[in-house]
Amino acid sequence: MSRFWRLIRNLVILFFATSIAWVILARFIPVYLTPLMIIRSVEALADGKTPRNSKDWVSIDNISPNMVQAVVASEDNLFMEHHGFSLTDINKAIKHNKKSKRIRGGSTISQQTAKNVFLWPRRSYLRKGLEAYFTVLIELFWSKERIMEVYLNVIETGDGTYGVEAASQRYFGKSAKYLTKSQAALIAACLPNPRRFSAGNPSGYILRRKSKIIYLMGKIEQVDFDKKGTSDAKQKKRKRK
Repeated sequence: MSRFWRLIRNLVILFFATSIAWVILARFIPVYLTPLMIIRSVEALADGKTPRNSKDWVSIDNISPNMVQAVVASEDNLFMEHHGFSLTDINKAIKHNKKSKRIRGGSTISQQTAKNVFLWPRRSYLRKGLEAYFTVLIELFWSKERIMEVYLNVIETGDGTYGVEAASQRYFGKSAKYLTKSQAALIAACLPNPRRFSAGNPSGYILRRKSKIIYLMGKIEQVDFDKKGTSDAKQKKRKRK
């Protein structure tokens, strides 16, 4: 084997070893910094502004079940059943994007968590490939409860605001543990574009999305992390926007 191919082989081995170790480590420790947070800070500095990173890590036990139910209803209603990917949602997104100028993604909460924790936000084939790889890893090494916990702690919820605890404090002046169904639905309604929309000052569009999410929260099975693996109870089917 030539020196070049030995180098390639060693780099591949190193990548798999470090990425798997990284995922396993992130299973047990809080994720305080993500690539998106770094990118947003650099963007702020480039604009001559002081970076603002408001975030507070809390355990899933200190996040209202209403918040969990809201993001599952709005983002990934098959979260407890799939193993990282939802072909149903991917096909729906493809059909929607062929007919609409407003692009809709088919990413699951697991895929979004993989992207937010390990990768950068800009779309590319390389990133999507790595996103799929890390999604497989977190579904393999993390529980569904841990995936949700990390997702709710690192997701961008406003300009310079990350995680639902920081969002709850910023918009409602309370801990995420005490979010009502309406407040949780408001935060979830803004997630597709949290720097454009605000849960603290919702537009008519966000209020309509909130109402739809509240309706959907009652149509799906209550998320129960005490069940091992995927949910045995089938969630009721619903139409996604």
